[in-house]
Amino acid sequence: MKIGFVVNDVATEKAQYTTTRLAMSASNRAHEVWVMGVGELGQDADGQVMAHARGPASKSYRSLETFLEDLQGDSKGKNERVVVDELDVLMLRNDPSDDAQDRPWAQTSGILFGQLAASGGPLVVNDPVHLADAVNKTYFQHFPEEVRPRTMISRDPSDIKAFISEIGDRAVLKPLQGSGGQGVFLVAKGGKQNVNQIIETIVRDGYVVAQEYLKASEKGDVRMFVMNGDPLKVGDQYAAFRRVNEEDDVRSNMHAGGKAKSVKITAEMLHLVEMVKPKLIQDGMFLVGLDIVGEKLMEVNVFSPGGLGSAGNLEEADFAGAVIESLEHKLVVRGAYGGALPNAALATL
Repeated sequence: MKIGFVVNDVATEKAQYTTTRLAMSASNRAHEVWVMGVGELGQDADGQVMAHARGPASKSYRSLETFLEDLQGDSKGKNERVVVDELDVLMLRNDPSDDAQDRPWAQTSGILFGQLAASGGPLVVNDPVHLADAVNKTYFQHFPEEVRPRTMISRDPSDIKAFISEIGDRAVLKPLQGSGGQGVFLVAKGGKQNVNQIIETIVRDGYVVAQEYLKASEKGDVRMFVMNGDPLKVGDQYAAFRRVNEEDDVRSNMHAGGKAKSVKITAEMLHLVEMVKPKLIQDGMFLVGLDIVGEKLMEVNVFSPGGLGSAGNLEEADFAGAVIESLEHKLVVRGAYGGALPNAALATL
């Protein structure tokens, strides 16, 4: 299998990233692996999608650090112009929000070139047509209301403050676009004097997402990986963990200082997965990360859900290998159907 991974920038990848684990797992399974930044993608005069990509040396790796060093270095790894249309699988792992400020041109580049590639040859996951619908948090509003906290989206301060009063003077405010806990604020009872300043800060760059505060968030949130619409499992072990910020911070994601701890998967969590599964399948969302607080879903990360290594270490399971194995199976199915299956359908089989 020839597999490519699209990231924001190869030079800024880190050994602990989920993408690095997936790429190393594919390489160790004797697949041809290429990693490319969104800025290295393009289309030649013949209409082929191409990229200047990096590849590891042809050997088995035990260390993520060594794998990434070979990938990023100039001596041991490969640095070639690759025809993306000739790959078997293209995995879009770049996060548009990371490029929003400094490289706005790069935000949708992975999606756009992924759409071109999907029409030319490789299986592209997650499906790039539907990824275009998920660039901001309005995508989350398409999932069933019963699994979401009460939410409003607005740029009007009076409407936002009225909503905060309606839900008991405690709310979480965050930007419509963004991830990694950037620009997330907690409005608590007795602290309403700061609301105007918070709203002004977020509105400066767009819309405000105001959500009801869930008391269960004080215990952190749960990141659960979902693959092909079902919880990602190896044996009896779920690819999931609880993220707890030991400081007094409403954000518990890893970028904001959250710590990974083991978690017991509950019937309520599995119910949430069942409720979001139909849309994930319909949209060709192969691998996503669900962020769960109590009995509510806080976010659906469809671009570059991280933490697969944390889950694997906690549960002593090779979740990255399971992801690559699923992609291998999809290629067998595609071969049996002679390429007749649409990209979105094949992505979640």
